[in-house]
Amino acid sequence: MKVFKNFTDYSSQKPLALSLGMFDGVHLGHKSIIDELTKIGTENNLETAILTFWPHPRFVFNPNEDLKLLNTLEEKKQLVEKYGIDNLFLKEFDEEFRNLTGEEFVRQILIDKLNVKYLIIGYDHSFGKNKSGNFELLQKLSKELDFEVEQMEAINIHENNISSTKVRNALLTGNVKEANEMLGYSYSVSGTVVHGKKIGRTIGYPTANIDTESIKLLPKKGAYIVEVFVKGNQYKGMLSIGTNPTVNGEKLTVEVYILDFDDDIYDEKITVSFRDFLHDEIKFEGLDKLIERLDEDKRITEKFDF
Repeated sequence: MKVFKNFTDYSSQKPLALSLGMFDGVHLGHKSIIDELTKIGTENNLETAILTFWPHPRFVFNPNEDLKLLNTLEEKKQLVEKYGIDNLFLKEFDEEFRNLTGEEFVRQILIDKLNVKYLIIGYDHSFGKNKSGNFELLQKLSKELDFEVEQMEAINIHENNISSTKVRNALLTGNVKEANEMLGYSYSVSGTVVHGKKIGRTIGYPTANIDTESIKLLPKKGAYIVEVFVKGNQYKGMLSIGTNPTVNGEKLTVEVYILDFDDDIYDEKITVSFRDFLHDEIKFEGLDKLIERLDEDKRITEKFDF
């Protein structure tokens, strides 16, 4: 897959089948668009492309908003490539771009610069200044500018439309199973293992503290069953997101206890994939009560079918 940060770097002999949007999470709704793109591309001898924005436009419109994303840039690239897209455009949402009307965007970018011959948009997608671009505008322009346009229906799970917002909300309520169902894969968080207070090793549960990217959404505080990927191997783990209230902690940490593991992994890259929610963050009366609960969490995690 080729990645472009501006349109002037792009040139191709083949016209494009393209979709545009944030694609945050690259969930099953997005995958249905990608599947249709690849089908259309194959049938019509077109290259496929996704046009998305980095950073998120909401950082431009609301710079003080503490927006967290479902994917880091690297994760988004990996998912889009995995699903078979030929070209990924990562456009900066700058002042010039944000002032393009929907029609100007279609004429100047999609047609003149990218030679789009087939455009697919999501069921609720709008674009351009003041959201002036929509499916009706595209239908009108397609006849004049000689391209085809298709609007995809929403993908439903349990009679609910899948959206990035709904995935976020599921994670923020600890419902990782529902989030994973909408994503089509297990939600994961990556980072580097850093030194912590090392309290866990004194009670028989040494944990790896993960320094995660600040832009990445963390599920709600609590304990989770996770899959752990480190040094090319896969393990079961119990992960805690919280402030360690039992020992009067204040800073939010992400810590994972890896079952059947005893290596030194400081400064190693680690990824955890969320599989199930164990319980909310608890302030125990003492370390003995904490250990009892950790023992119980470990029994549940060992029995969990990965």
